[in-house]
Amino acid sequence: MGVESRRRRPGPVAAVAARRGGRGRRRGGRNMAAAAAPPQRRRGRKTARKGRRRRGSSGQWGGGNRRAGGACAVLSAGSGRRGRERREETGDMFRCRVAAAAAGGLVRALRPLSPAPRGRAAAGNLLQRWNVPIKLQMSRQVASSGVPGGKGDSSVFVLIVGLSTLGAGAYVYRTLKENKERFTSRVTTITTRSQEKELSPSDTDAASQGTAAPGARPEVPSHVPFLLIGGGTAAFAAARSIRARDPGARVLIVSEDPALPYMRPPLSKELWFSDDPNVTETLRFKQWNGKERSIYFQPPSFYVPVRDLPFVENGGVAVLCGKKVVHMDVRGNIVKLSDGTQISYDKCLIATGGSPRNLPAIERAGKDVQQRLTLFRKIEDFKSLEKISREVKSITIIGGGFLGSELACALGRRARTRGLEVIQLFPENGNMGKVLPEYLSNWTTEKVRREGVNVMPNAVVKSVSVCGNRLMIKLKDGRKVETDHIVAAVGLEPNVELAKSAGLEVDSDFGGFRVNAELQARSNIWVAGDAACFYDIKLGRRRVEHHDHAVVSGRLAGENMTGAAKPYWHQSMFWSDLGPNVGYEAIGLVDSSLPTVGVFAKATAKDTPKSATEQSGTGIRSESETEAEASEVHISPSFSPTPQVPKQGEDYGKGVIFYLRDKVVVGIVLWNIFNRMPIARKIIKDGEEHDDLNEVAKLFNIHEE
Repeated sequence: MGVESRRRRPGPVAAVAARRGGRGRRRGGRNMAAAAAPPQRRRGRKTARKGRRRRGSSGQWGGGNRRAGGACAVLSAGSGRRGRERREETGDMFRCRVAAAAAGGLVRALRPLSPAPRGRAAAGNLLQRWNVPIKLQMSRQVASSGVPGGKGDSSVFVLIVGLSTLGAGAYVYRTLKENKERFTSRVTTITTRSQEKELSPSDTDAASQGTAAPGARPEVPSHVPFLLIGGGTAAFAAARSIRARDPGARVLIVSEDPALPYMRPPLSKELWFSDDPNVTETLRFKQWNGKERSIYFQPPSFYVPVRDLPFVENGGVAVLCGKKVVHMDVRGNIVKLSDGTQISYDKCLIATGGSPRNLPAIERAGKDVQQRLTLFRKIEDFKSLEKISREVKSITIIGGGFLGSELACALGRRARTRGLEVIQLFPENGNMGKVLPEYLSNWTTEKVRREGVNVMPNAVVKSVSVCGNRLMIKLKDGRKVETDHIVAAVGLEPNVELAKSAGLEVDSDFGGFRVNAELQARSNIWVAGDAACFYDIKLGRRRVEHHDHAVVSGRLAGENMTGAAKPYWHQSMFWSDLGPNVGYEAIGLVDSSLPTVGVFAKATAKDTPKSATEQSGTGIRSESETEAEASEVHISPSFSPTPQVPKQGEDYGKGVIFYLRDKVVVGIVLWNIFNRMPIARKIIKDGEEHDDLNEVAKLFNIHEE
């Protein structure tokens, strides 16, 4: 009877269909059928439920019970919307049973709170009493009839499981949040303690007041905002520019030179004409106008001690002397010194300058020759050569450019008073043969000879050797020169060793670091001075090795390091003096291979370097007219209508030499004409063709008395 009743009982799908058929048929649903069934049938159903509980979940759905197997068959055969609904209902039934089993302990504790049943039909469920829609009621009833072994309603358990899940989630969130706060607090405490160990209490108090105990400070700071590599003119100009724009800036100069920043031009000019016997110690000289000054840009009191730089209240400039930067990590903004010290930076300037070149013939000669060689560049070279000039009988200068000719004239002055033989030899036809036109180069050669120098043009060194106690120089044309000491002045090689480690580009034609219009080699790295290969908007890419360029490029780089973003448009100038009576200033491309036009006049007593320094007040003439440029030029009515060009055999007292390229003036030399550089700068900047350069020469007042 029990089996028969189970066969005839409508399945879950049939029950759903019956409920959808109308109100009367819904009453014939599962609850009503259960109430009308005889006691024997109810006992059969109860026995079947107990059997299913014993078999477990796998037996219920595995087909052991024919009713359950029929339900699975109906679910498998379901199609369309009904099939999908049955699958969803089956999934809900499984999830509800799993949730109920997981919360079994909680359910048993709450079971006494469930309303006492009075028969399945009479009891109903909470959903009916809460007026929940009948469709939702039926779906929940089909899904589950409650916890196995219990007579409560499934909705109560779903509600309990949901509340339990929310409570567990809230507990987990709160726990994680508290753990995070404890972790953060712990890390902060550890960091603070480690910093307190590194910095003693006395240091902390001193640092808060802007000063720290000197004994506890490192010799070299580990970090600086502005790092300048190189201790020459460009680096000092940049430091002064940075401080002008940012008065609180902290600037560190790392210099391979043991001396503080100084100016180089007097090393081959005024210092040699000093009457002070202690000039090598004082390094003070009289300018051509008689005023005295030091070779150093600033006294030691101007600079901040290196170890105090991070602690001074208003910043400052510190110089780390005798140290060389050997490696750059541009990604990490870190440099490494020769002693292994590492310094990090925010902004960096490379102003490494250059090193004097040597002759291959001398490099092959050996140590004995190298010991009697001077590569003139630094203060030590001046001191050494000045001492040697007092001890030997003969000095030979190899090179006929600016430096070689200046040293030849300077040493020639001593040749007459001390009996010193001074020899100058070079491969060109005359002094400054690569710069001046041939006629002016020849005149300059005679001028140097009158200073007591034995000038040997067209001389190419083949070999150098030691012969007895003297040096023997053999020339390619067979001539031989005996001397006691050699000074090589054959040019400069830019120092670009850092290019490899820093990944910076070096120009293959001119040498030096290639930079953009703002003198920037890459992010946070600028280059100035002799080592910078820049693009001139008028003359193309160039590299300049003169004092004025170092001053202006260094100053501009310093401004750009503080955010100015200015392009380098300056036309730098340079000057050279062959003693106090003959000198010249030049700007642009001055190359003797270019076509030139020279206009000269007779010189007066005012047309000398000595007179020029008296008017400007400084021997470093570019300091008084570095960036000056004439806005307008006027021709004085007192000018002669035609310049008076000197006749053959006359001295080239003063004049203007124009260097042309495609009929445009690209370079100008002012021979014994001073304080007119702003006019020359404007002519080159305009870049115009001129039909009559004699008229242009009138702008320089060369005939002014």
